Amino acid sequence: MQRAIVVYFLTEKKNNLDELNQLLSEGWRVVSQEPMSGSQSNASMSLVILEK
Repeated sequence: MQRAIVVYFLTEKKNNLDELNQLLSEGWRVVSQEPMSGSQSNASMSLVILEK
């Protein structure tokens, strides 16, 4: 089973790294990661494909 999530990091308080860390602690593993661009914000974003 695979799952895709967009991981974003704007600041130390505005990010969803907790969501990614929770999935990893549940046994999901990263299959691939691709940076995303085109945003007008200062956020760093990445498409992460997970597999369990």
